[in-house]
Amino acid sequence: MIGSLHSYDISTGVDGPGTRFVAFLAGCPLRCLYCHSPDTQYRRYGTATDSADLLTEIRRYERFLKVAHGGVTVSGGEPLQQTAFTRQILRGCKEMGLHTALDTSGFLGSRADDALLDTLDLVLLDIKSGDPSTYGRVTRTGSLAPTVRFAHRLADRGIPIWVRFVLVPGLTDAPDNVDAVAAIAADVPTVERVEVLPFHRLGARKYAALGLPFPLADTQPPDETLLERTRAQFRDHGLATL
Repeated sequence: MIGSLHSYDISTGVDGPGTRFVAFLAGCPLRCLYCHSPDTQYRRYGTATDSADLLTEIRRYERFLKVAHGGVTVSGGEPLQQTAFTRQILRGCKEMGLHTALDTSGFLGSRADDALLDTLDLVLLDIKSGDPSTYGRVTRTGSLAPTVRFAHRLADRGIPIWVRFVLVPGLTDAPDNVDAVAAIAADVPTVERVEVLPFHRLGARKYAALGLPFPLADTQPPDETLLERTRAQFRDHGLATL
């Protein structure tokens, strides 16, 4: 099975529990204003890769990942834009006995068949915004509804979810928007925690290298006061936060 792979990396405590082998696939249907990896937005930015070759590479780290209580995360881009390739990788990882995670916006959740969901131990679900109009501003395309449907489908199958929410001053930080995200997450019984991710501008150089303007070049990262207010809003809905 051939897919478009942008890159892979080893991370700790960022993309799921323990130390992770993270495969970043190329291609995404959304164009989020705060995207820090514009080089993963199009499949042409990736490298044609056979799933067997990627699994061979993962197998080199198998023992280390198990000892480190980690596993494999398939991220993007948007991995559900390449469902067959994603399923093949996750299935191979499960056969190795590795913990598996999927990092997704859920926008293409309807493409994930039951066979793919059967390979998952965890989903990192990026809820861009809770207010539909704000969601549209953030992503510049698409609708919030598919993400919500996907979250409930995961819950129906008992799959744990870690919600991710990017806090951007002047874009996603409105109290009503945060409360709406919290309400969505609180209504999904398998949500274990919410990660409030502060906006940063570390991807600015990637935009420059691609000859693209960075839409939020003048936006400052949130300060600790705003971060704590946002976390408190999630806690008020009974949710654990980071």
